[in-house]
Amino acid sequence: MNKDVIEVQVRAVLPLEGSFAVFLGNESKVFVIYIDESVGTAISMFMRGVSKERPLTHDLVGHLLMAFGAKVERIIINNINGSVFHARLIISAENELHTTRKVIELDARPSDSIAMAVQQSAPIFVAKKVWDSVEDVSETLAQIEKRGLEAQQAAEAAAAKGEEGDEEDELEELSDEDINSIAGIASPGGDGDDDEYDDGFGDDDDDEGEEWKKADG
Repeated sequence: MNKDVIEVQVRAVLPLEGSFAVFLGNESKVFVIYIDESVGTAISMFMRGVSKERPLTHDLVGHLLMAFGAKVERIIINNINGSVFHARLIISAENELHTTRKVIELDARPSDSIAMAVQQSAPIFVAKKVWDSVEDVSETLAQIEKRGLEAQQAAEAAAAKGEEGDEEDELEELSDEDINSIAGIASPGGDGDDDEYDDGFGDDDDDEGEEWKKADG
């Protein structure tokens, strides 16, 4: 991989009101992309290894790729236009239909690309021109993680004392309320994706938007 791209990892996937915030980055920088709830939930489930009774959309796509001897090689978040991110999904296939390995590059939403990359443990890259243009929110993520750890420790302490409580509820409260107060996150125009979303794959013009607003004061 050349120097025109930077490899990143999914550092966190956090729910907001009507959308999810996906934090991508490495040791030197972290940035955020907003995606809709359905894909955000799917990414979170893949990261936590949650089993499903029936395959969801991205599971189905993964199974189809496997059936044809294909896999996701990598994804690249390759462009940002205003507040809209764009991505490319690179797929390789090697089967009885192809005497040599075939590589296919597809235009895709960042959310779906990230979901497929996490599902198949494929690397995620960001074009350097995108990397240089996004705001570093490493400190914000560190604060969110600290608050999340404090909430988890409080829930565990309450459980140890026999008090009724739910650790997951504590973390959900942090996600919905405290994140906004810490970082001033505001999801763009609903959820930054389709207003009506139900299958994980929408129209070509519904790429996610990034909108990062600094906290007042």
